[in-house]
Amino acid sequence: MHQTAIIGGSGYSGAELMRLLAGRKDLRIARVTANASAGQRVDVLYPDLAGRVDLIFEEFDPDATGEVDVAFVALPSGQGMTVVPSLRERGIRVIDLGGDFRLQAVGEYQQYYRHIHTAPGLLKEAVYGLPELNREKIARASLIANPGCYPTSAILALLPALHHAVVEPQGIVINSLSGISGAGRASSVEYSFTELNENVRAYKIGVHQHVPEIESVLRAGTGRDVSVSFVPHLIPISRGIYTTVHARLAKTMSDEDAAELYESFYRGMPFVRVKRQIPQIHSVVKTNYCDIYVTVQPRTGHLIIVSVIDNLVKGAAGQAIQNMNLMFGLPETEGLGV
Repeated sequence: MHQTAIIGGSGYSGAELMRLLAGRKDLRIARVTANASAGQRVDVLYPDLAGRVDLIFEEFDPDATGEVDVAFVALPSGQGMTVVPSLRERGIRVIDLGGDFRLQAVGEYQQYYRHIHTAPGLLKEAVYGLPELNREKIARASLIANPGCYPTSAILALLPALHHAVVEPQGIVINSLSGISGAGRASSVEYSFTELNENVRAYKIGVHQHVPEIESVLRAGTGRDVSVSFVPHLIPISRGIYTTVHARLAKTMSDEDAAELYESFYRGMPFVRVKRQIPQIHSVVKTNYCDIYVTVQPRTGHLIIVSVIDNLVKGAAGQAIQNMNLMFGLPETEGLGV
C-alpha cells in the first residue's frame, strides 16, 4: 500500500485531494500538514470528511515523512519551493500543485510570480504534469509540476489545432471564467460573497502568471512559436472554469473536420471528451473531465474552441492524482470515478 502526505491540506485543493483519496484501498493518507491549523482535526475544518479522514493537521516536519512514498504539496505559489527540496532529499516523490516548478526560466518565474526562486536546481528535474501531453515522462518522474487550472483548460483546447497546424500560432485570444474557489481559501474582501454575487470581473489583464505557462507549454508541445492574449474573469459560482479560445484558421475546414481532428487526437485519453454540442460547467463539476467543443467560423476565418473543467479536480487535485497513478504504474483512472 502506498503512503502519501498532503502538505498544505487546509486549502481547497488539499481538501479535494482528501475527498478523492479517502476511499482508496491501495493508498493511505499518512499525514496532513497545515501550519496555521496544526492540532485541529481535519473533520472539524471540513465536516464533509467526517468518517472518511480520521487525521489531525500537523506542522510540516520533513523528518516525520519517512514512511511516505509520495507527497502532494498544495501550498500557495512561493511556498512550495521551501518544502520540496527537503522532501526530494529524502527520496520522496513530489507532486507540486503550486506554480513554483511550472516555468523553466527563473527570470520569467520571478517576473510573473514576484518571488525569488530559492530552488532553481530542481527546475530541470520537474516534469510538467499534463498527462495528455507528457504521459511517458510523468511515469518516470520524481517531481511533477501540476499544471495551473486556467492553463489546463487552455492548453487542452489548443493542443490538437496547433499540433496539426490548422490555426495560426500568433494572436490567439483566450477568455476564461472561473469559479471563486480558484482564488483559494484565504479570506479577502474582494473575493467575498457581497463583492462577487451577481457580478463578473476581469483581473490581471496581460500580466497573469499563467500566460507564460500557457505559451511555454504550447511551444514545447507543438514546436511552434505561440503567443496568446489571455483574460481571466471571476464569476459568482463556487467551482468550474469555462474557457473560450479564438484562433485564426490556417487551413480551410468544416465543423466535422475540426471535430474529427480533436476526436482523433484525444482518442485513448480517458479524461478529455470532445463534444458535438456546446459544453457547460454542470457537466464536469466534481469530475476529472475536460469537455471540449470546436466550431469553424467561415465569416471571420476563426476556429472557436470551448473548454470546460472543474478547477479543483482536473485543474488541481484530480489531475495530481491522475499523475500519481501514472507514476506508480496504476490505471490512470484509478480513484477518479471512471
